[in-house]
Amino acid sequence: MTDQLIKKSMNKPEAVGRMIQWAIELSQFNIEYHPRTAIKAQALVDFISEFTIPDEKGATDEEGAIDELERWTIQTDGSSVRKKGGVGVIIITPEGETLKYGVQLTFSATNNETEYEGVLRELRVGKALGIKNLLLKSDSNLVVGQIKGEFEAKEERMQKYLNLPKLLAQEFDQVEFT
Repeated sequence: MTDQLIKKSMNKPEAVGRMIQWAIELSQFNIEYHPRTAIKAQALVDFISEFTIPDEKGATDEEGAIDELERWTIQTDGSSVRKKGGVGVIIITPEGETLKYGVQLTFSATNNETEYEGVLRELRVGKALGIKNLLLKSDSNLVVGQIKGEFEAKEERMQKYLNLPKLLAQEFDQVEFT
């Protein structure tokens, strides 16, 4: 499967010759061309949740605290430009594997709202993956400060955004915002 157009390859004479040779060689097989469809962000989450083996016990030390080695890290950054917004998310497993994806917001949002959407996306992904110990990183000092209670959310819309991460964070054993 490919997302490249055949027209693009046909502009190079040497590629056309090779493609004709391969077409002759492969004509005896029943091969059909199907363009690759777009992969949505949810497909990545579904893949991760399907192939991640949950740890039944969770690693604990002598005091019963969750081991730092079992901590997942999720980083996010939101951006808003002229009624368009997006969120980038990087997931780092306890083993050090890195997964990346982006989300395009389909509604008008301010920069602070996109940062909150990023934090909400982190928490939802963490919940979908069955993560218990989570370190959430955001580049927005304001958003993290509001969630930690260091700053006050004055606008009504920001207050609504502030309640959602606090509610979702209760579903984890340990969540740290930085």
